Amino acid sequence: MVSSTDAATDVNAQAGSLWSKAPYPVLIADAHGAIVLVNEAAAALLPKACPGARMSDAVPEWLATAHTALRVPHQGDGSAIRSGPVDDRIFEGHPTVEDGGTVLWWLVDATDHLLAQEALRRERERTAFLGKASNLLLSSLNVDRCTHVTAQMAAEHLADAALVVAPARGDRLPLVTCLRGGAPVTSTPTVDPESVPGLAEALQGFPPVATRWVEPSTVPEWVLPEGFGQAGSIVVTPLPGYGVPAGALILLRRAGSAGFTPEEEVFARLFAARAGAAMAAARLYADQSAITDVLMRELLPPALHQVSGVDFAGGYRPSEDHERIGGDFYDVHPAITEGAPSLVVLGDVCGKGLEAAVLTGKIRNTLHALLPLADDHQRMLRLLNMALLNSHHTRFATLVLASAVREGSSVRMRVTSAGHPAPLIVRATGEVQEADTRGTLIGAMPDVHAETAELFLAPGETCVLYTDGFTEARGGPMGDALFGEERLRRVLSECAGLPAESIVERVQMVAAQWLGKGRHDDMAIVVVSAPRTHHLSAVNGRTRGRFTA
Repeated sequence: MVSSTDAATDVNAQAGSLWSKAPYPVLIADAHGAIVLVNEAAAALLPKACPGARMSDAVPEWLATAHTALRVPHQGDGSAIRSGPVDDRIFEGHPTVEDGGTVLWWLVDATDHLLAQEALRRERERTAFLGKASNLLLSSLNVDRCTHVTAQMAAEHLADAALVVAPARGDRLPLVTCLRGGAPVTSTPTVDPESVPGLAEALQGFPPVATRWVEPSTVPEWVLPEGFGQAGSIVVTPLPGYGVPAGALILLRRAGSAGFTPEEEVFARLFAARAGAAMAAARLYADQSAITDVLMRELLPPALHQVSGVDFAGGYRPSEDHERIGGDFYDVHPAITEGAPSLVVLGDVCGKGLEAAVLTGKIRNTLHALLPLADDHQRMLRLLNMALLNSHHTRFATLVLASAVREGSSVRMRVTSAGHPAPLIVRATGEVQEADTRGTLIGAMPDVHAETAELFLAPGETCVLYTDGFTEARGGPMGDALFGEERLRRVLSECAGLPAESIVERVQMVAAQWLGKGRHDDMAIVVVSAPRTHHLSAVNGRTRGRFTA
């Protein structure tokens, strides 16, 4: 009869020749946890492991536990693979179960593989974070939102707290501070950037100072958010912009927590580069928007009202609903001296959109400079024509000039058309007449020929100046019929006796209903009206209108 010891010796002897020279550590243990065989590589890795020793005494706990819990699986079942530390390395234990419950353990050093996997995981997380940051930062061109998002994302993912420092405004330093899990807080304290090592340089766009050279204990109180405690590590990095720094980013970690590693510093700079680009784009957009608003205010048609006893009203609709300006324009220039006529200008520049609006601005400015000649329509048109011919523009314009002055209860007008549809006069009876004026285009030919017509408006009567955007508007039941002058005349006839503002609203409403959702040209209208009941009284040398019921 062969004892178990003899059997173990035989197995050891037979397997020893097979596994002793294997390059990987190999050990064999029986179903009771006794080690049967240890090859040279395993003996070097596990000095306590030797034939006859117990797994629980000779190998790391994770491997002994795996052996105890192992049930006979199918050959090659990867679910039985276990891993754990051996000294400072990570090993995987691959079991092969033999008949009788004996298990052969292959130990494979997986440290480098696991480190590579961990590095890949971190890189994927950081790439995803940078992508998310870019999407959030670039989703809005609002400076404050970009700044708040930068501070909040930095605090949540990179540090315990973050500060976004904008370029100084005088002796004040705009700050957005955010604690992890909190909301961004804006402040503008009067502080010195020089008090934080590297901050003044970062605000000027210079490369950051390595965190190992910054002593956290020297950080001033204004940098530490309320309730933060003592700083244990700090990173100061610039927020690069487009040629001009967008500010600086300060990252803080509390004392007692892990400090920033060189790898984390590099990643913080990558985040700062994206945040800085978004903030710079938002500031550039804000600056351009402010400039555009200033210029736009000069190009927008003015709000009209009563001037020296004459009622004026105007309306404008650009060719595109999302635009604010275009090629049609109008102005009312009050008389410089009391009792002199006010000048009404309505025009239509060839083209649409911003390019046409630029030329309308030039025409309006030129006419404004020619106001001393407002009584001489012909001369104003000739000088304007010369100015346009001498410019680099190749566009032309049509124009109507109208001078209006109150005389008693009526309004006397002089109207001159230069290639533009003649104004329409709406009498108190509802009759619509066309002013007898014709002329040539402005900016197309060396000479301008125009005829001036004189007319009177009785109380309640109006003169309507309009652009061809109304008459050439296509719509109706089939969507392709012109609105036309005859339809405009019928609408105006129905408006007899209405105030100037009501006539403008009515014409615009009917034209809009005719158009539906169809495309159209710019449409501008100005109504000059003689009020029905109006008395004039002198106040401090100026004429003031007083309505009576």
